[in-house]
Amino acid sequence: MGTLLLVRHGQARPFEKVSDQLSDIGEQQARVLGRYLIEHGIRFDEVYSGTLTRQRGTAELVGQQFTEAGLAWPERQTLAGLNEYDADGVTHKLIPAIAERDERFRHLLTVFEENRHSPDRNRHFQKMFEVATKAWLGGELDVEGVESWQSFKTRVRLALKQILDIEGSGRRVVAFTSGGVIGTSVQMVLNAPDQQALQLNWRVKNCSLTEFTFGKDRISLDMFNAIPHLTDVGLRTFR
Repeated sequence: MGTLLLVRHGQARPFEKVSDQLSDIGEQQARVLGRYLIEHGIRFDEVYSGTLTRQRGTAELVGQQFTEAGLAWPERQTLAGLNEYDADGVTHKLIPAIAERDERFRHLLTVFEENRHSPDRNRHFQKMFEVATKAWLGGELDVEGVESWQSFKTRVRLALKQILDIEGSGRRVVAFTSGGVIGTSVQMVLNAPDQQALQLNWRVKNCSLTEFTFGKDRISLDMFNAIPHLTDVGLRTFR
């Protein structure tokens, strides 16, 4: 049997002008993970990531710990199917469209905008964004230029298939990706309702570990959202 470890990227900068980059905490989370893997004798035959800067950066910092320790780190392979769902499209196109037709949602959006620079901004954003992504998943609005839930789910499935279908037994694979991809992967493997993908997504911590065991025509969930390496509570983040 092989193992596939999905790693969510380290903390990014979601409320800054350039959001697709690791924060100082995100970089520290990645380095800590690399040292943890080394200390526990965890090695990989293959390394994958999406194309996003925060995903690639996390993989590179983890790999850096291996190379500095004189250990092998496979060349990273890039799969766009491991990219997060179209959060920019949801934020800049779908959310305004929902606000135009739904007064209650418009109120949530207004409250978030009023608190955008407050210490409580994440809570207000989450309230608003959960409503928006539920509408996105349900296909309530078809907004041009926004990747649909079905399209996202299909590309995640194809990315996993591309990884799992490679010949070889006992393969040890790690893929650096995002919370939506991880939640959707778990939802598909467990054959759970689509709505569970988002519920799982909200729980996925930065730089957490989700592991599957796989063989021919078989894949099982062994671990979800684990953070044994983040012993410093200051490094435990969701966004």
